[in-house]
Amino acid sequence: MDKKYEPLFTPWKIGNVEIKNRIVQCSMGGTSLFGWMEPSHLDKEAAKHLLNRAQNNVGLILPGMQCVRDLMGGRWLYQNKKMFRDLEEYMKEFHKTGAKLFIQLAAGMGRSMAINDLMVKMLTNKTFGKIAKPIVDIDYITASASATPNRWYDEVSSRPMTIAEIQEQVEAFAKTSKMLMDAGVDGVEIHAVHEGYLLDQFTIANMNYRTDQYGGSFENRFRFPVEIVQAIKKACGKDFPVSLRYSVVSKTKGWGKGAVPGEEFEEFGRDMEESERAVKYLGDAGYDMFNCDNGTYDAWYWAHPPQYMPDNCNLDDVIHIRKFTDKPCVCAGRMDPVKAAEVIAEGKLDAVAFARQNLVDPEWINKLIDGRVEEIKPCIRCHNGCFNMAKYKGTSNVQSLGDSMHLARCALTPPTMQSNRYKIVPTKRPKKVAIIGGGIGGMESALMLKKRGHIPTIFEKTDQLGGLFVTASAMSFKEHDKELIAWYKREIDVQNIDVRFNTEVNDVGTLRGYDAIIVATGSVPRTMPLPGFEKTMSFKELLVDKKETGDTVVFFGGGQSSCEAAYELMLQGKKVVIVEYAEDLIAAQATSLANTSFLRDMFDYKKVPVYLKSTITAIRDDGVTIKGPDGKTFDLACDNVVNGIGFVPTPVGPKGRNVHLVGDCLAIGNLRTVIWRAWDVCMKI
Repeated sequence: MDKKYEPLFTPWKIGNVEIKNRIVQCSMGGTSLFGWMEPSHLDKEAAKHLLNRAQNNVGLILPGMQCVRDLMGGRWLYQNKKMFRDLEEYMKEFHKTGAKLFIQLAAGMGRSMAINDLMVKMLTNKTFGKIAKPIVDIDYITASASATPNRWYDEVSSRPMTIAEIQEQVEAFAKTSKMLMDAGVDGVEIHAVHEGYLLDQFTIANMNYRTDQYGGSFENRFRFPVEIVQAIKKACGKDFPVSLRYSVVSKTKGWGKGAVPGEEFEEFGRDMEESERAVKYLGDAGYDMFNCDNGTYDAWYWAHPPQYMPDNCNLDDVIHIRKFTDKPCVCAGRMDPVKAAEVIAEGKLDAVAFARQNLVDPEWINKLIDGRVEEIKPCIRCHNGCFNMAKYKGTSNVQSLGDSMHLARCALTPPTMQSNRYKIVPTKRPKKVAIIGGGIGGMESALMLKKRGHIPTIFEKTDQLGGLFVTASAMSFKEHDKELIAWYKREIDVQNIDVRFNTEVNDVGTLRGYDAIIVATGSVPRTMPLPGFEKTMSFKELLVDKKETGDTVVFFGGGQSSCEAAYELMLQGKKVVIVEYAEDLIAAQATSLANTSFLRDMFDYKKVPVYLKSTITAIRDDGVTIKGPDGKTFDLACDNVVNGIGFVPTPVGPKGRNVHLVGDCLAIGNLRTVIWRAWDVCMKI
């Protein structure tokens, strides 16, 4: 092991419980040991995932949050005695790994509940809500400290919880924790004075307007989480560890508005001054550890940092807050292992939390230990598989039902949390397979086929692998995307896969001697029949070829690719303008709100001109003509126009029994659709 990583592999303690190393797997929705968005039970897929990560040297495992009351059906966890008997047997196996496990218990989501259209109807139509109540009591699930607008659909508000409901929850935390302790669990983590979830909504003054003992003063606002830890300690004893998921500061400007890095703003949520007081107060109340980051659902990119956020984005605030408590502090949020080891060695931090990296590469810690860092498959912070709850103007959560029910999957590693669906099964009849295209889809197909025992050959028309992802990764903030391409190239080389560069295949009929053909030829930019469209610049010309631009650049289209490219030029000091036909930027399903809200908030902060419900009707050498939502047109001067209106598939040849399409040549999507489709195809060959 490289010496710089050694501080990560020293023991530490939470109360009297010793953890073998400083690496924590953070909770992620979908990895709940007792099921996710369904009646509680010992979830076999989550149990398998968590055990595997413990076997691969995670020191402390925190399964996904579990509400003390089932979201579906409304049963209290402590009423499901069979689940705790099953858990006791599981813990015997789990503890053989040497890792520790804390169950994360939650009071609920309140206004942060990601409601969809059906749930909106349950809230707005009382009759429908009453009919659905025995199955999903959305009125209870979205209840909060006070009547506040839902983050996902602000036209409906949460109702205030009653005192009886609060005290019933406190009792449930204590009863559930005692049963967890008796089943052999090492501790619990309370979710959360963090990220604007229910308990946080009680603690934040601008979200809590109560006049009873749970509102008003600092002590009253923090009463709910304090009563929880005191009840747990009374039921389980002072030596049973209780961690708290904690946001140091909210980084929030108002309802639905976050503060981007570097922005000066007035804090709407918890500021640092109150946090300094709160962390001591909560520690004195009985919490044994603080598992920290920043943000709320209104500033979601702090708690779920996309690729646009800097590495270690929450670290400085966590290092600061640690000075105000004698309890260990953990930091999460795009943490770099090298930096984490450095601050742990300096005594500024006790442990580091990783979430998504444990989804993409189950063996990454062992690779770190063994000095095989170059083999670690990087997380690119896309959220396409693990957390793609999406929202844009005029909608509630537009995430598909399948994704809502199955979070914590991975765009890059299909077997993660779906091991029964995606698996490597060795073939009994090896086949020669031609793969047309050396992009991500082609490379993933080749690797999958080789692992199964087939003989793949990649035909790539250029002199390099990567395809369209070379352009997608060309921006300065896409360093992890570049690492992913390097990882693929290395794996292709290690697996000794035959790659025919500078070989273009325009007709699958020219390929002889192959048992199957995979077409992974990607897509090309869409065009429009309007005057001057030929003057537009492609993303490749802009980002890869580095074609020179003037000071003012108009982006025709406001999708994710266009907004990312516009952000890159903005970082270079260019004046960018975005013209988008929809009523919001990145108005698409499956692109996480954590990613999209950063770009929207950043453009708002930097005062980037954005013309929504608008289109370009003509392009000239000196500017464009824009048609606005009122039907009127106006001219805008600019130096260049970038084509960001999308892509169209470019398949080669017809599909057939032995010809399979993978990636964007089948349908335009993202890295998840490309990679999962590759597995869907290659598992059947």
